Amino acid sequence: MLNVIWLGLILLSIVFGVVNGTIPQVVNSVTLSAKLAFNIALGLTGIMALWLGLMKIAEESGLMNAIARLIRPLMVRLFPDVPPEHPAMGSMIMNIAANMLGLGNAATPFGLKAMDELEKLNPFPGVASNAMCTFLAINTSSVQLIPTTAIAFLVAAGANHPTDIIVTSLLATSFSTVAGITAVKFFEKLPMYRLPEQNHEHQSTQS
Repeated sequence: MLNVIWLGLILLSIVFGVVNGTIPQVVNSVTLSAKLAFNIALGLTGIMALWLGLMKIAEESGLMNAIARLIRPLMVRLFPDVPPEHPAMGSMIMNIAANMLGLGNAATPFGLKAMDELEKLNPFPGVASNAMCTFLAINTSSVQLIPTTAIAFLVAAGANHPTDIIVTSLLATSFSTVAGITAVKFFEKLPMYRLPEQNHEHQSTQS
């Protein structure tokens, strides 16, 4: 879908360039943008290597496991349908801990594994369960203790104090996570979003 959107934008720019007689400006803009993208990517390489190296040290030192142990009690309450010792719970905890430390590359495999394990617990394969929706909301909002990627972009852009966003990022992502979890827990109680099994139990209770 994204490829179609990008292709559409490129074709529209060419069409408007022809109509308005600004093709030279379009070509010049594309060239400058490509150069800017290359410079930013090149500048990010060193910064990302530094931060990912630091995060790898944190991972190897046991910091990620410490965070995982800290959030486990909360996870058990958020995911009552998932047995505490099930592989899905472990994968979700490690994914969230990795995201909190800005270890996006490490978080992705854990996230995919978590969804695969949650699907095994799903009584209606192919239909997202409450646990899957809750995990997706948490994963998408993702509380950030250290916003590694954002800091790297700021450094590459020449910001004087790139680490100043740590506190604001923590606050913003904390609120977004709370909002996401609240929304999921609210909508899962509405009749139109209940799974067939839940609707049947609800009707039986009413009768």
